[in-house]
Amino acid sequence: MHKSAYKRILLKLSGEALMGEHKFGVDPEACKKIVVQVQELTHLGVQVGVVIGGGNIFRGAQAVSSGMARTPADHIGMLATLINGIALQQAFETIGCESRIMSAIPCDVMAEPYSWKNALKYLDRGVVLIFVGGTGNPYFTTDSAAALRSLEIQAEILLKATKVDGIYDKDPLKYLDAVKFKTVSYSEVLAHELQVMDPTAIALCRENRTPICVFNVFAEHALRRAVCAKDVGTFVEGK
Repeated sequence: MHKSAYKRILLKLSGEALMGEHKFGVDPEACKKIVVQVQELTHLGVQVGVVIGGGNIFRGAQAVSSGMARTPADHIGMLATLINGIALQQAFETIGCESRIMSAIPCDVMAEPYSWKNALKYLDRGVVLIFVGGTGNPYFTTDSAAALRSLEIQAEILLKATKVDGIYDKDPLKYLDAVKFKTVSYSEVLAHELQVMDPTAIALCRENRTPICVFNVFAEHALRRAVCAKDVGTFVEGK
């Protein structure tokens, strides 16, 4: 069995990762593929925190462009992450992997309130944590929430799951001549406005020297390869 290079990680999943082949909502099969990969990591002794987005259900930016105020739009987006978190947690239940949902917004009936101390206790027990509600504040994306939670739980790396296998100089789905980076610095990401995570998240990771790995979560054994420091995705590190 492969040995993990990390003891504790933070996995950032977009809401779109749960759609599968659909154009909206949650696909149970897509959820299952993800949770099976996460369970593989727990078998390697890796402690896993997951931050989930909500773009498969609601996009705040589109609502704002249609005239909705930013704050309520972001509130709806936070609720969408809760829906996704519940779906993901149920997928973990079906494969017998213990997990808990912790929410940055009060919703005691469906999720535990986020607590830094309790999060660390759960992780030490091998429980997979699903963080929902973003940071609990409007104007902050779930990318920023992922950077924040990675620091709070003392994760050794932030894994940004996407549908492409790394960071390119331009969209590889549109341009055949797009060039993939093996490694790139935080400053280069910010300076060249590479579409990785929002600038606040990148700056926070840079300030605290948290490495980021951007990879295709749907590639075979992608998560396991990422934590075992195999040649997968693009690493963001340096200055």
